Amino acid sequence: MHLSNPSGVDRGLAAAGSFAADLALVFAGVRFFEHAGFAESLAARFPTAVRIGCSTAGEITQGGVSDGTCVITLVRFAHTRLRVASTVLDGMDDSFSAGERLAQELSAPGLRTGIVLAPGVGINGSALLKGLINVLGPATPLAGGLAGDGGAFQRTFTLAPDGVSQHAIVAVGFYGDHLVFGHGSFGGWEPFGPSRRVTRCSANVLHELDGEPALSVYRSYLGEYARDLPASGLLFPFAMVDEGRRELGLIRTILGLDEASGSLILAGDLEPGGYLQLMHANTDRLVDGAERAAASADESVTKSAGAPLADRPAPLPGLTLLVSCVGRKLVMGERVEEEIEAVTAHLASGETVTGFYSYGEISPFTPGVACELHNQTMTVFRLAEG
Repeated sequence: MHLSNPSGVDRGLAAAGSFAADLALVFAGVRFFEHAGFAESLAARFPTAVRIGCSTAGEITQGGVSDGTCVITLVRFAHTRLRVASTVLDGMDDSFSAGERLAQELSAPGLRTGIVLAPGVGINGSALLKGLINVLGPATPLAGGLAGDGGAFQRTFTLAPDGVSQHAIVAVGFYGDHLVFGHGSFGGWEPFGPSRRVTRCSANVLHELDGEPALSVYRSYLGEYARDLPASGLLFPFAMVDEGRRELGLIRTILGLDEASGSLILAGDLEPGGYLQLMHANTDRLVDGAERAAASADESVTKSAGAPLADRPAPLPGLTLLVSCVGRKLVMGERVEEEIEAVTAHLASGETVTGFYSYGEISPFTPGVACELHNQTMTVFRLAEG
């Protein structure tokens, strides 16, 4: 269901016909979440469904990418049980504890996977994931991301059982043996320049690189792009690397800066004493990255179903959730549809595609490892009943 005008939500919902959904995923531009009665209209139309969602920096469907619209995806399960959880974030320092609270609500026998949606500003996404993993353990794969607001980085929203909020984190857990799922995550960014040692940081705040103020070092590499900070930081993220300049699979986006202290505020935690290297990208590399994420998700769907790779069946039709970073959208510009096409080319006929452009992506880097907060990646989460 695709709506274009907040004032026409009730009419659009009424025209959708009858469908007894178990889950309603809602991804929309900020203006929908600011519209009076938005959550109430959804509750009245889908009273029995678990309703979760968030504001975006772009909405994704099978048809491609749109901006400022509302995409509602309805899902019904034959055997899978759902449980919704939510908690209010009390400032950035509460991120780890908020993750623990959320996980405690989700923790129950039969939990297989889940979707987590969180505010895109005023949060430490890495700490949130660490809190979740501390309770659920590293073997529970999660998908989702941080909400957007069209690239403004000012006010983001989530939709939870209690309605629309700027501070609520919401999740839905999926339970039962009939569930088949897969995850994939990949970037496609290229490193440039020397790697720099993190000589002083605090959680997700980078103070110094090689003993120099991080903001000064960063500006020296950006040249003319430095005048557009912090927005231009989306085009030049950091890769976390080891001493041999080998990537560790995590990228960190610059969300803000502090002129007084000369520090950079990143979307996730840093490793004290670790190394960072600047990244840049072109559209072809990003599209290739999206395709690799889709292939990884396809492969892990088969593994979760218990079939050996040599005997892999055709992908099961079900739900595919795409969460991609707003920085990729900015780099690709008018060619942004190509990364969606690269993913959908891997999907079976009848697959339902939904998703959004985010301020941080939640996914295992590779199947079988603990979830991480990613930046600048395309993440693919496939869900079906076997």
